[in-house]
Amino acid sequence: MNFPADFEQYTRQLMGPELYQTVVSALTDEPPVSIRLNPFKCRMEDVRIPLADGRVPWCNTGVYLRQRPNFTFDPLMHAGAYYVQDASSMFLHRVIRQYVVDPVMMLDLCAAPGGKSTCALAALPVGSVLFCNEPVRNRAQILRENIVKFGHPDVVVTNNYARDYQRSGLMFDVVLADVPCSGEGMFRKDAGAIAEWSPANVAHCDVCNEKS
Repeated sequence: MNFPADFEQYTRQLMGPELYQTVVSALTDEPPVSIRLNPFKCRMEDVRIPLADGRVPWCNTGVYLRQRPNFTFDPLMHAGAYYVQDASSMFLHRVIRQYVVDPVMMLDLCAAPGGKSTCALAALPVGSVLFCNEPVRNRAQILRENIVKFGHPDVVVTNNYARDYQRSGLMFDVVLADVPCSGEGMFRKDAGAIAEWSPANVAHCDVCNEKS
């Protein structure tokens, strides 16, 4: 895998040679395939795709697959019985279970496509309400579709900027902000992400986050 020269120079200088090699290995190795079951719709025995022996240690509904099936043809996925998600993103489940013990009002500020929102919904105490927000309209539509599939009643989907929430006067006990980033984590999945990486695009992400 060939990384942009500017990325190599910047990351090596930032992290040092040893940590840089660790990052390169993580970005070039084939990622494991994992899904997170929807506890409101699905049990482990309902899943028809081949599961691996191990479960995701930090999420009690996360499981690894032996191979990547063609999810497009699985009606259970389209019905919201499970969500295809990297195991690392499921760590939110552990955080919420550890620190949120009473019903709360939570805001997922940059929620599309909905993976972390549905992960949060499965982990929040009963009686909690989740606001899922996505400022980009077409991404907000995808978010809405995934939330509808998940089928939980105590959730609201919005299409606003952070400043709009500030003006609204709404108060939240928990705020999740997975803000737009420079996308290095997508290198191992999408060759286009490598081609699109540049210092200018990284700076553009910073500007967008400041404006929101």
